[in-house]
This record gives sequence, structure tokens and C-alpha cells, in this order.
Amino acid sequence: MRHVIALDVGGTGMKAALVGADGELLHQARRATGRERGADAVVDGILDFAAELHAHGEKHFGEPAGAAGVAVPGIVDEANGVAAYAANLGWRDVPLRDRLTGRLDGIPVALGHDVRTGGLAEGRIGAGRGADRFLFVPLGTGIAGAIGIDGRVEAGAHGFAGEIGHIVVRPGGTPCPCGQRGCLERYASASAVSEAWAAAAGVASADAADCARAVASGDPNAVRVWRRAVDALADGLVTALTLLDPRTLIIGGGLAEAGETLFSPLRDAVRERVTFQKLPSIVPAALGDTAGCLGAGLLAWDLLNRPDRTEATT
Repeated sequence: MRHVIALDVGGTGMKAALVGADGELLHQARRATGRERGADAVVDGILDFAAELHAHGEKHFGEPAGAAGVAVPGIVDEANGVAAYAANLGWRDVPLRDRLTGRLDGIPVALGHDVRTGGLAEGRIGAGRGADRFLFVPLGTGIAGAIGIDGRVEAGAHGFAGEIGHIVVRPGGTPCPCGQRGCLERYASASAVSEAWAAAAGVASADAADCARAVASGDPNAVRVWRRAVDALADGLVTALTLLDPRTLIIGGGLAEAGETLFSPLRDAVRERVTFQKLPSIVPAALGDTAGCLGAGLLAWDLLNRPDRTEATT
């Protein structure tokens, strides 16, 4: 049975699958990333995990995987297959595509940025299915974005397209590790809301999910913290939709798990801010934490289905 390897590498865990031609998940597995062991050990762990998936596919489905897709965090040079930098994994300039191809008996490998790869899945088979233009924005530890155009995701000239979290929404505001002040992710990410609510509630362990529950129960302090985040998010999103004019705006990540506690005021806040712009549909992501792995599978199948590859093999 024809299949590909899909691997989504996160800061703490790796999700993997063998994916059939129709998108069916034929086999799934997870394991720890092991970043505490250092960058070299993380890379070795990725190679070992991919090799085990390759062997499993050959044993159980009668043939080896035709290709592999791998999503990784940080700065990714997708064109050259290089994992350029990831602060949470400690690596720099790792030729991951070549190393994986060598380990996997020469099969083609696609390397993708984790958010763009997740956005690819959301756009093709998730909440953005059928939209010719979409913007996927996951609200997690930070905030990033994936710009979808006609079934693909735009990486930009240097691989930095979609970094909406570093739009300055509060000039002169809270310092950001990127070197600017007032970046969107310092106000509207799940970690920013957690920090603000912990301070307001006086409970060090309080997080964004606790804040959302308090908002739903009418706690005025929680409403104030939440409103601050929603207003900042709306400001950043209106800047993005002014530039990109997406048909669908997909919001994912941990903060989106608050459901209508987030989406109802967010839709109102965006609607209040637009003037000449066309208001996109603002919808929750559909694929959850499987988006990166599913997107990696799509990258792999795209390699196999490229016209130049088809011509070369006929």
C-alpha cells in the first residue's frame, strides 16, 4: 500500500504517522523530543524515529514509504531543507532534509515550518477547506501565522512570512524577546493571558484557561484581562487582513479552546475596526494538535505528486 511518513517535531513531543494516498492515518505514534539531552540528541532522535516508521511501513504495508514530510519549529529554510535555528531545541543550521534522506534509503523528504505546515492542513482539509485565501493564526506560547494561497502556504522570500505575532500593536509597550516593544504576542498569546491573569488573580499557577472560565462566570477582573487581549488581537488581525485580504481567518492554539468566550468578542472587535476592508469569516481551527502531522503528510504527498517527478518516472 502506498504511503508516506509524516513527522511533527515539537518542543516537548513528536507526533508521527504513516499516511495513505487518501489521507488515511495508517499508523500513529508519539514520543518525547528529549530536548534536555541537547541538540545533537534531538536530531538523532528524529532520525531514529523516522527510520522506525520507515521500517514499520515496509513490514506492515508491503512496501517502503514513498516520501517523508517533517515539520519543525523555529526558523526553517524550506527550499534548502535546513533547520536554521530553534531556540527551544538548541539547534542551528542542521541539514535535516539531507540527513533524513540518507537515513531513509534515499526517499525524498520535505522540511516545513511547524505553523505553516499546520496551516497547510487547516487550509486544505480543515477549517479553511474550499477557501482560496486564508490566514491561520494559532494562539499558543507565541503567535505566528500561515498565509494560504490557492492550496499552498506562502513562506516569503526569506522564510519569515506570517510572523503576525511581531506586529507592534502597542508602540512603546511591553518588551518582546525579538527586540521590539509592544508586539502582539506580548498581549494576546496564551502565555501573555496566563501571565496577566496570574498577576490579577494573585495565583501564580493560574493560566489562560482559568481566565476564560472566570470570564464565562462574569469575574470583572478576568473580563478586564480578557478584553485587553482581545482588543490587541483584533488590532493585529485587522492589520493582517488589510494587507492580505483573506477570505477565511482561522484561529487555533490553546486560546481558541475557549470557544465563543473568545470568538464572540473577537468577531465584534474586528467588525468594529474595519472600514473599507472586507470582513473575512472568523472560524476556529478544526484539526487541533494533529494539524502539524497531517500537514507534514501533505508535504510528502506533494513531493510525490509534482508534475516534474511524474514525468521523470514515466
